[in-house]
Amino acid sequence: MNIFENMRIALGSLSANKLRSGLTMLGIIIGVMSVIAMLSIGEGAQAAITAQINAIGTNLLFIRPGAVQQGGVASAAGSAATLTLQDAQAMNNLQGVAGVSPETDTFGQVVYLGNNANARILGVTSNYLDVMNGAVADGSFISDAQVTAEEPVAVLGSQIAQELFNGAEPVGQIIRIKNQPFRVIGVMQSQGGTGFLNQDTQIFVPITAANTRLARGGNFRGADLVSNITVQMTSASQQNLVTSEITDVLDQRHHIQVQGQSDFTIQSQQDILNAASQVTGILTIFLGGVAAISLIVGGIGIMNIMLVSVTERTHEIGIRKAVGAHQRDILGQFLTEATILSVSGGVIGILFGMMIAHVISGIQVGSSTLTTVVAPSSVVLAVLFSVGVGLFFGIYPANRAATLNPIDALRYE
Repeated sequence: MNIFENMRIALGSLSANKLRSGLTMLGIIIGVMSVIAMLSIGEGAQAAITAQINAIGTNLLFIRPGAVQQGGVASAAGSAATLTLQDAQAMNNLQGVAGVSPETDTFGQVVYLGNNANARILGVTSNYLDVMNGAVADGSFISDAQVTAEEPVAVLGSQIAQELFNGAEPVGQIIRIKNQPFRVIGVMQSQGGTGFLNQDTQIFVPITAANTRLARGGNFRGADLVSNITVQMTSASQQNLVTSEITDVLDQRHHIQVQGQSDFTIQSQQDILNAASQVTGILTIFLGGVAAISLIVGGIGIMNIMLVSVTERTHEIGIRKAVGAHQRDILGQFLTEATILSVSGGVIGILFGMMIAHVISGIQVGSSTLTTVVAPSSVVLAVLFSVGVGLFFGIYPANRAATLNPIDALRYE
């Protein structure tokens, strides 16, 4: 018996019990729908993070404090508070360096009249705008003169500006950052995104004002401490050269005598992107695994219904065997029925999953916007999984039908 004949018989049998067939497919539909929806959330998160990192350029290096050796014991990573404003200035003339942006980093409450928000506060120089590929939508950014004068001025991220001013004009108004007055001189263009790279939820102040007024700075060997330094390269292809030059300069300035014991770390955007992709990849696998449990439950439902079908059609199986049907014909017929149930449920589940992914995309979750991406690989995976479920859970009932003794089957009432 060929596959088309098997499909004809299977469709006839399934259509004779439409309600039962529909309820059996429901488990697969819910399972595939869940897998598609959950994987779309993971893929969307990964795409959003990748786009956010790439939006600021692909030619950046991030220099952060590392670990220090004290008495032969290494302290925790990030504990070496030795990066200074003068270190950043020393990098300006290195070959392959287009710009340098030193930063201090803190969190605090920001208040304007009766409105307040918790924000990430960055102390920066005028170079920040060019290095981080940012733009001002209203007003102006921090100038060199304001950095030198330690002026208490601030540039707001678009989201912070909305939370504090509710659409009113922020420029020229006085806000309080950690109970210190700062005059708003500008608002950044909205960039969107999540996490520490999201400029919309940040406030920018002169790095000198951050050190003196927000108690975020410090002193190391007579120089002003910074939290990290961002270096813009003239080309991403010069990464190895620039990294080597920066390492040599900082090792010399920090009096590092032993190679490999630097008190700072240098990361490229690709390093950050790889780390973010690994985290979101694990999240996607976890979400897909949780959703796949419902697919297994749906497969158990298929096996249960197929076993009932074998019992109900025992007499039919006996007749077919008596007129010459082979064991493989019976096996193929019941496997075809199980596969049709699972594939049909899978296709419907994919459509519903894509609809759900479309509906939930753009939903605001806290300060983040949910983004979903239905990748072709997710659709292929869902189809293959649903086919596999049908075959796996259909084998036992099909084999049980195929091995029935024709004499016993004919006597079955």
